Amino acid sequence: MTTSRPEESMSHGDAITAPFWAGAREGRLLLQRCARCGAHQFYPRPFCLACDHDTLTWEAAAGTGVVYSRTEVHVKVREDLVPPYTVAVVALDEGPRLTTLIVDGAGDPGAGCEIGDPVEVLWRARADAPPLPVFKRSA
Repeated sequence: MTTSRPEESMSHGDAITAPFWAGAREGRLLLQRCARCGAHQFYPRPFCLACDHDTLTWEAAAGTGVVYSRTEVHVKVREDLVPPYTVAVVALDEGPRLTTLIVDGAGDPGAGCEIGDPVEVLWRARADAPPLPVFKRSA
């Protein structure tokens, strides 16, 4: 498995997820890809979900996809997320799905979306951790 520089590898997450977070710091959405079967996967794991092989590399994703599922949250669970806001499962163009926050063009929560809407990645800064991938509707 390809990893980041040793001094960065454990600054957030664990040995398996550290390359993802290193990419996030650089504004790159990284996915694992199996060297044997070519399948992409997210979230990071020590083996391929498609063929159980353990030779995985990290590749930059296009950062685009479509809304697979969505829900509108009306309960305040964090100080930085004022309801209502939209949480969605995004099917990335490479195949994996990830759960994310839908934001407006300025990166603020509260934007809506519909199933099937095209979306693209933005990065939501956090004070104590690498940025999180969030998505906004594409034109």
